[in-house]
Amino acid sequence: MSDITLNSAVRSNLRTLQSTTELMGRTEERLSTGKKVNSALDNPSSFFTAQSLDRRASDLSNLLDSVSNSVKTIEAADNGISAISDLVTQMKSVARSAQQSTSAVSEKASFTSAAVTGATAENLLGTGAGGSAATATTLSGVGAVAATYTGGTLSINGTNVTIADNSDADAVKTAIDAAGITGLTVTNTAGTLSFSLASGDDLTLTSSTAALADNLGLSAAGGTDTAVTSTNGTPATPATNDLTGKTLTVTVGDGETSTITFGTGAGQISTLAGLNDALAGSNAKASISSDGKLTIETTNEYGSADLAIGGTAVSTDGTPAAGEIFGVATPAAATKTAVLEGDGKSRRTDYMNDYNDLRQQIAELAKDASYNGVNLLAGDDLSVVFNEDGSSKLDVSGVDVMDVLGLSDISFEDFADSSKIEDVVSKLNDALGSLDSLSSRLGSQLSVVETRQSFTKDMVGTLEDGSLALTGADTNEEAANLATLQTRQSLIVSSLSISTSQEQNVLQLLR
Repeated sequence: MSDITLNSAVRSNLRTLQSTTELMGRTEERLSTGKKVNSALDNPSSFFTAQSLDRRASDLSNLLDSVSNSVKTIEAADNGISAISDLVTQMKSVARSAQQSTSAVSEKASFTSAAVTGATAENLLGTGAGGSAATATTLSGVGAVAATYTGGTLSINGTNVTIADNSDADAVKTAIDAAGITGLTVTNTAGTLSFSLASGDDLTLTSSTAALADNLGLSAAGGTDTAVTSTNGTPATPATNDLTGKTLTVTVGDGETSTITFGTGAGQISTLAGLNDALAGSNAKASISSDGKLTIETTNEYGSADLAIGGTAVSTDGTPAAGEIFGVATPAAATKTAVLEGDGKSRRTDYMNDYNDLRQQIAELAKDASYNGVNLLAGDDLSVVFNEDGSSKLDVSGVDVMDVLGLSDISFEDFADSSKIEDVVSKLNDALGSLDSLSSRLGSQLSVVETRQSFTKDMVGTLEDGSLALTGADTNEEAANLATLQTRQSLIVSSLSISTSQEQNVLQLLR
């Protein structure tokens, strides 16, 4: 090229054209990549900073896939819990239906005592032995006088009775009856008066005149104010009832034992109402027949349970002593078992099978609550990583949902009576409470994961925006630059054409 000589104008236009072409190439690159910094040569600081931001944004974007899987894993577990709750509720309905069905107990366990003489609901102790009623006070053979006699005043236990003259035995009785003395009975047999006082008081007759006293035979020698007294016999003290002081223990199934002491002292039992109050804590009840036989049996709620009795009121050798009103042949016979049979037993057996089938379905459902190979209801754990170096994460602990529920297959005895079914229902309520707690915990953890997922998405956008701010090109500006450079290029080409016009003129001369 040194052999070619260019004038200064051409050289200037050529340099300008080269510079313009270089600028056009850079502008076209920016337009094609959308970046004003495409290599470290363009701007080392911005290039490497943007590269770091892009790298972190890429790492977080990759983590978002894992976080998304974690969200679905927790949702799968929560869906499983919701379905299991429905099944547990159905099990509860089965238990309630069994409770309302025909009883499976055809005969409850019970013991009936020997008859207690005189025992009633108000007095379980009866009358006892050795006592006697008080005897009435009597005066017999008074006034065996057929003829009439002189009257006067007769005092009977302080009540004055006027006897008219010329009265006979009938007239005297009539006068005494008219006086209405409480508890006094007067009879006249062949002119002989007999007096009887039913009350416990003594009977005293006093005449105001000797003639009346003589006529009534109240005195042997006659005279006024003669008194005849008959003392009431003192009744024998009734013997203490044989049941008094005896004890009775009652136990239903594995429940609490009630201990009763019969008697009238403090804390002792003498009435049926008191006995039932004492037995209520052990789920038993008592009744008494018209002939004084006492029956102890389980309540309806505990109809299928065994009943055991003991204490000093119970004979276990077949030869009851005084006060041992319950007699059994052996100690083992002091426990009785209910009889379970009939349609009620068959129906409740069907309910038991339905219950166990539902429990098995819960186990099957729990196995199916997995996502991407992780099952939080089968004991698997889940670790959710939120940042690129793993320093920020959430550990979600899995559980064996069957252990959480604490439910197992039941036997017929669990559905035999209301009390057993109530125990089953109580366990189901506990299971529902445990499911609610587990669902709440997973819901809280899911909320955290979703919040971090949203945050990570926003963070990726922020990093990409930051990178673009450092390296991104303004396409509108670059397009305007390209248009300007193209115009400049055309002008430079035209200027080169003018600059070479002298050589063209020489060429024309040569032609």
